[in-house]
Amino acid sequence: MKDIKKILPGALVSIILVAAILYFVDFQTMWVSIQNANYGILAGSAVLSFVWLFGRAKVWQTLLRDKPKYVDVLFAAGEGYLLNAFLPFRLGELGRAFLLSRKSGMTFSEILPTIVIERVVDLVFSAALLLIGLTYVADAQSSAQIGYIIGGVMLFGLVMMYILARNRQWALDVFHKLSGRWTFLQKVGGSFLESFLTGLGVLTDGWLFLRFLFWMTLNWLVALVAYYFITLAFFPQAEFTWLFFVLGAAAFGGAVPALPGGVGTFEGAVSAALFLFTGDQSTSLAVALTARLYNYLNSGVIGGIGLVREGQTLSGVYQQLMNLRNKEQSTQNDNVPPV
Repeated sequence: MKDIKKILPGALVSIILVAAILYFVDFQTMWVSIQNANYGILAGSAVLSFVWLFGRAKVWQTLLRDKPKYVDVLFAAGEGYLLNAFLPFRLGELGRAFLLSRKSGMTFSEILPTIVIERVVDLVFSAALLLIGLTYVADAQSSAQIGYIIGGVMLFGLVMMYILARNRQWALDVFHKLSGRWTFLQKVGGSFLESFLTGLGVLTDGWLFLRFLFWMTLNWLVALVAYYFITLAFFPQAEFTWLFFVLGAAAFGGAVPALPGGVGTFEGAVSAALFLFTGDQSTSLAVALTARLYNYLNSGVIGGIGLVREGQTLSGVYQQLMNLRNKEQSTQNDNVPPV
């Protein structure tokens, strides 16, 4: 029942957005746009979707200080994205840390913080893309004001991350002291905060952090080009500048609580963002569905091969992850002092 209650808000968001899509979209128009799409360009974007996943594996391997083999990181990343597409609670993130720990010699607790940092930096890139994209969808005065706000928040966040990175032990000590007095702090963010602060160690290694930012930036550029090709296949008049806003919206849409895989939120974010440029809701949805198909394609192929290599199944990994999650929650509850 606890799990059902946790799933319910996201499920409601997905259902509402899917209902809105069904109401506003003309599926006959969408089908015609799919038939008339440029499949040569779509083939190129499909290849780029795999290039993106190969690059994302390099980003993660860099955060892991190149300790695991690249091929192990690649398959673990694919497995994680595949799990996220079908399992609730973003278990794919735990899944790829768990699966990589079984074949790399690194422990689960060493790997998980790198995923947390990767996701936090992803949000920074998403915000930056939205900031750039807003200049193309809003008037100059409004976009400048929004830009100052978002830019200030991003700068403040990066500065705070650096300060915490330099004072990790102090921050952990303060958190444990506070959570000892207010147990809800430990329940709400105990494991996440500890993983986050541990992962911030990358900021104290200048060369490692620069390499990480290089691969992360390159990875986002590949994503921009791939999304541009997908959009160009349906909208020949598409401009590359549109994709800053579209990709930023897609990233934030995927972060909103929803059913596994961001059902409804991803499609709603991409199609709504494109609609601002094209005025065509139905064809915009075709772009969003194609992007989702490619997400399933690259994670399905790479993640599927990884699961087969290791003799795993989705249901088997899910059961192992639930056991791991329950064990961690039990440990946290045992460590919380009585009131």
